[in-house]
Amino acid sequence: MKKGVLLINLGSPDSPKPKDVKKYLGEFLMDERVIDVPLWARTLLVKGIILNTRPKASAKAYQKIWWEEGSPLIVLSERLQNKVQSKVDYPVALAMRYGSMSIKKGLQELVDQGCTEIKTVPLYPQFAMATTETIDVLVDELVTEHFPQVTITKTPAFYHRQDYIDVLTQSIAEKLEGLDYEHILFSYHGVPERHIRKSDITNGNCKMNGKCCFKKGSPQHEFCYRHQCEITTVNVAKKLGLKNGTYSTTFQSRLGFDPWLKPYTDRTIERMGKAGVKKMAIVTPAFVSDCLETLEEIAMEGEEIFHEVGGKDFTVIPCLNDRDDFAQVLATMIEEWATTPETASV
Repeated sequence: MKKGVLLINLGSPDSPKPKDVKKYLGEFLMDERVIDVPLWARTLLVKGIILNTRPKASAKAYQKIWWEEGSPLIVLSERLQNKVQSKVDYPVALAMRYGSMSIKKGLQELVDQGCTEIKTVPLYPQFAMATTETIDVLVDELVTEHFPQVTITKTPAFYHRQDYIDVLTQSIAEKLEGLDYEHILFSYHGVPERHIRKSDITNGNCKMNGKCCFKKGSPQHEFCYRHQCEITTVNVAKKLGLKNGTYSTTFQSRLGFDPWLKPYTDRTIERMGKAGVKKMAIVTPAFVSDCLETLEEIAMEGEEIFHEVGGKDFTVIPCLNDRDDFAQVLATMIEEWATTPETASV
């Protein structure tokens, strides 16, 4: 049985034009694990409201960050794929959960090369219903319908792998070297609080107060996005030698009026600036590739907020992107799977 690997990232519109952005947003927001309300309500919200108002504004945001080569997320993901491929002896394909670079096409590319054992690698360090889970579910559906001869091995969240923490820490340390800053913000993509409850395999043990995130050995941590974000911050801060009070965890990119994970990144930036913080650094560990949420929402909008309230220096730390050491982390994960005598399929 020939082994292959499918790296999977979020996705991107084909262009920053409103029609392409609208198509992309429609697929993304109609996912029942992104907006987890009944179909009729999701359809009314997405097709009746959001897709009639948001595409033009989103297209303008994409135009600000679009590269000559294309979407930053796609370009950086392709560069990462090439580096991982250079480090392993197994075919490595790339797919996106949303958009034209579909998971079905990625699986087909590997099958066409004779692969019958495929490891899927969602490029999300932390598990979330709207990221890793929606990928895993779609892969299962596609294999059942189109690739019954293929055995899939899923990759769990890797936020706690020591080599990942080492690389993330190194990427931050390089940017902070010689930099005078007062506070470092760890900003993660937000999710509705109800997503955390729905992912709680202990049926209500999560108190949503932040305290249970730090209890050791709790079984719900395997699927608790908030816990995994908090622990990522703790592990990196410890390795960087950061003092309490000089760093914090926040959540960005909320949508709608339901409660999302707090504290919110934009409001924290504003509050700290008003409180007299003049020099802030910010890192976005939920993203491995720079994209709209990091290049526009943080690096542009976040900096603007900080300056408006009196902040001076706003340092944005790049995502891991196509760093050689991050590509090696993924290559190591692949080798661990490929060389295990009995590869466990899920």
